[in-house]
Amino acid sequence: MADTPPHTGSPITHDTDLIIIGGGPAGCAAARMAASVGMRSVLIEPDTLCRTLYRIPALNNVLGGCTSGPELADSIAAELTSTQLCRLELGRHAAELRAADEHVTVTLDTSTRLTAPYAVVATGVGPLQPRDVAWITAPSGLTLPPLWQADADDAEGRTLLVLGGDRLIGTFLRGHPTTETRLLVAHPAADDYKSEEIRDDPRVMLLPVEHLTLHPFEGATVTADAVNRDGGPCAVTADAVYVSIGNAPTAPPGDLSRDAEGYCPPTGQHPRILVAGDLRSARFQRIMTALGSGSEAALHAYYAARELLP
Repeated sequence: MADTPPHTGSPITHDTDLIIIGGGPAGCAAARMAASVGMRSVLIEPDTLCRTLYRIPALNNVLGGCTSGPELADSIAAELTSTQLCRLELGRHAAELRAADEHVTVTLDTSTRLTAPYAVVATGVGPLQPRDVAWITAPSGLTLPPLWQADADDAEGRTLLVLGGDRLIGTFLRGHPTTETRLLVAHPAADDYKSEEIRDDPRVMLLPVEHLTLHPFEGATVTADAVNRDGGPCAVTADAVYVSIGNAPTAPPGDLSRDAEGYCPPTGQHPRILVAGDLRSARFQRIMTALGSGSEAALHAYYAARELLP
């Protein structure tokens, strides 16, 4: 269907038909689906579109023939920037989301307020840091890069200390199959099952620990003291340190219902707030599910605005 506004026969009283918070696969899919049914949208993204996809070197679980994250991200961004009914607000973030009986209001970091009948929230997740878990002691205020941000040059010929055994380690190894590196993966018992897929990679040394104390960085060397599962001490030395502890939801402040882990399940939200992508749950964090949920959220808003839902 062409990207043309629907004829409603009445004046448009809102800034747009749909506000989308988050420019990852879910948010972009919502904007494209909205345009396909004639809905205008404003998409708010503090960075570039699909920014995390640019750090995924290899893909093997998406349709369309894309074999790398950057290839898929470029394709999505090109399609969205040519979508006339979608207005992009890049470099901006949603400071607050409020829902009322007849509309939602999103306040940007510039204090600009936007209103629409519905909002799709697809802000996803961000990496947990050492301060977020009890099994790591680290210098105050330390923020470490996630492993997926490392490239071949960061890893080639170097020893990397990886805090946590989350599955993105496997993604990193598959994306750099010929990179000569050594990963020291310090992880708690809760991550044991996640490390199975990397256990046989010769570049990996698993370090099951009860606790790890990361020392302040001195020069180009990273040092830490660990307590093994049997209570014995272990000294760790590496060239750099990354996190792979897991992710935490990054929902905007305002009228969102959160569960005990901070996720925003679609059920239980205000009727004018629709949640899509990784923000929904830790169980379905995949590119394909994000694309589908974003499209579904936009269609829900379309049908709800026309009172066509049961």
